[in-house]
Amino acid sequence: MSGSQDSLHDGTVTFLPHRLNRQPVVVRGLTADELWVCVGLSATVGLMLGIPLAWLASTLAMVPTLIVAAIGMGVFVGGGALRRHKRGRPDTWLYRHLQWWIALRHPALAPYTGGRSLVTRSGYWTARRSAP
Repeated sequence: MSGSQDSLHDGTVTFLPHRLNRQPVVVRGLTADELWVCVGLSATVGLMLGIPLAWLASTLAMVPTLIVAAIGMGVFVGGGALRRHKRGRPDTWLYRHLQWWIALRHPALAPYTGGRSLVTRSGYWTARRSAP
C-alpha cells in the first residue's frame, strides 16, 4: 500500500492525526500536568493540616501521614471533579478557564498567566447602528 492517498511521493504524511498532540490521560481522567497541580495543592493542604495536628499530638510523624492521605484524597476527589467539569470540552478549556478566573478576580496576577489577552467584558455588544 505504498501508493496511499495519505502520503506524498517523497514519503511525507499529508495529514496530522488530531490526537497526536494531546496529552495522555494518566490517572482518573487527569493529564500529567493536571495531576501535578492536583498533587501539589493536595500536599499543601495536607502540610497545613499536618503541622498543627503534629503539634497537638506531639508527634512529627503526623505531618507526612497527613500529606500522603491528602494527596490520595485529592487525586481521588479532585480527579473525579475535574473529569466531570472537563467532559465534552476542548483540551485547553481548563487552562483558559483558570486564566479567565484569575483575570477577573485577581487582575494584578493576570499578566503573569496570560489573562490580559482574554476578553473579560460582559454586557451587550453593538455595531452602533440604529433603526431608521
